[in-house]
Amino acid sequence: MTAETNTPTRQGTWLRVLLRVTVLTLVLLGLVAFSLFLAKVTLTPSPASEDIVTSNLQPGRSLRQYAEDYTFLAACKQAGGNLLLGVPFGLLLPFLVPRRLRMISMTLLTAAVMVLVELIQGALVTGRAFDIDDVILNTAGALLAYLLVGRRISHHYHAHAHTPRAEPEKAAPQPKGTAKATASRTGTKAPARTGAKTRATTEAKEPSKAGAGTGGTRLGKARGSGGRPTGDRDRPGSGRALLDRLRRR
Repeated sequence: MTAETNTPTRQGTWLRVLLRVTVLTLVLLGLVAFSLFLAKVTLTPSPASEDIVTSNLQPGRSLRQYAEDYTFLAACKQAGGNLLLGVPFGLLLPFLVPRRLRMISMTLLTAAVMVLVELIQGALVTGRAFDIDDVILNTAGALLAYLLVGRRISHHYHAHAHTPRAEPEKAAPQPKGTAKATASRTGTKAPARTGAKTRATTEAKEPSKAGAGTGGTRLGKARGSGGRPTGDRDRPGSGRALLDRLRRR
């Protein structure tokens, strides 16, 4: 019984481990590929823009510049590109962060990575500068991706990979003596005992009633008319009978 019970449990454990390893491997490969793409897009020098770009520490300044100085397509390209750069964070990071406070953890990690990228751009890359609006757009893209897709797929992954399925417990067979003792403790045979006691009590009362009736009859016979007992005085040879005869004469 024990071996048969443990076999499905072991199979479920191995399946969960295999699922976890496979998914984590794919996630890590996706992060590596995305990191290479991100480095190519953000850390490539742009000498033509060296005299144009300036650092931006004021949130919303670059967004206003996109709306005022850029064409519609150019503004969509700049803002949409920064949003798309944050999408892989919202899809991949939920598989790696803990389940509690997952959205907050993912958002903070995305913001930290993008701040680091912007700092490297402003310090080391020619024609690039630190822009706080890029960090905001990247983080917003990660948050949107998480809310639309990442939350659902990561929830299914954690539910199947980390939460074991509850298996019904099988009651162990009890010895006959233990079963009888348990039945006696729980009062299973109480009605039968109550019936036996009732019958015994009824049978005990019936003879007593019969005896009482017989005694009453005897007492009735012992008493004569007027309620006086008719005992030895009515016998012919008794002393009281002789005295009564002499008084009557």
